Amino acid sequence: MYGALWRHLPGPRWFRAFTLIVVVAAIAFCLLQWVFPWVSERIPLHDVQVHGSATPTAESVISSP
Repeated sequence: MYGALWRHLPGPRWFRAFTLIVVVAAIAFCLLQWVFPWVSERIPLHDVQVHGSATPTAESVISSP
């Protein structure tokens, strides 16, 4: 994949390298600016509260048949 990108870019080697650096920086900027904040609003990563109890309580042990 990277070889195909390298072959399709115009110009000498230094220009291709500069173009790839600019493209990678632009993609990283877009991800950090818009995509990751949008995703973090929709995924509850900070909701670490456990719902329910893993160990039985005295009331549940007494009331079970």
